[in-house]
Amino acid sequence: MAQAPRPAPRSLQVLGTRQVTRNMLRVTLGGPALDDFPAEQDGGYVKLMLPPLPGTEKPTVRTYTIRNQREGAAGTELDVDFALHGVSEGEAGPATDWAMAAKAGDTIQVGGPGPAKPLPPGADHYLIAGDMTALPAISVNLERLARDARGVAVIEIQHEDDRQAIDAPTGVELHWLVNPHPGATDRLLAGHLRSLEWPQGRVYAWAACEFTSMRALRAYLREERGLGRDQLYISSYWKSGLSEDSHKVIKREDAEASA
Repeated sequence: MAQAPRPAPRSLQVLGTRQVTRNMLRVTLGGPALDDFPAEQDGGYVKLMLPPLPGTEKPTVRTYTIRNQREGAAGTELDVDFALHGVSEGEAGPATDWAMAAKAGDTIQVGGPGPAKPLPPGADHYLIAGDMTALPAISVNLERLARDARGVAVIEIQHEDDRQAIDAPTGVELHWLVNPHPGATDRLLAGHLRSLEWPQGRVYAWAACEFTSMRALRAYLREERGLGRDQLYISSYWKSGLSEDSHKVIKREDAEASA
């Protein structure tokens, strides 16, 4: 069966911005082009069509999670959170630069939405791991879990002030790990999970983070603990030092090699 064609990008307006934490900036998008946007896309993703990089003509495309979708006074609104990597070092990427300069009334072309990767119901214990790029998806997933769910979420942040209030079930422990230099330490998440006692019963693990950190987590969860594809979702959202396009190439090669 042929796949349905992708919807054309929508021209959205910036409704406002808000500093969520020290290193997380929220941009709220809206406008008439969202009138037919599918409902309940929290945790899904959109493609932001940013200005072309110097020496290029095509838009610079970056993928971001929908942290929250709601009906506002003027229609559908989308919250998109940006982890502010590399700002103090002058190495921020094009999406971070755009978000930091965004102001109400600005417009941007947005593709999507793409599907969320939720936590399936029914596991005895959930193991969740990710860095700040995955924090919006982790937050949505935890907030949608059954209130009697149990587990641990290990989240790498850049500063103590980057902790967020998440409406997770009371049986899910939140462990915050501070790493002021994202991408420089690839064993932090995996090392912390290794330090925890392995839970009893059926385990489901969800992990998303920087590429080398993802591979360390995969080695532990899939190869050492034996979690199969029905018990594990794992993905890299970025790779330190590479653009999204270059990351996609090595991500695809790595997936083929590890299949």
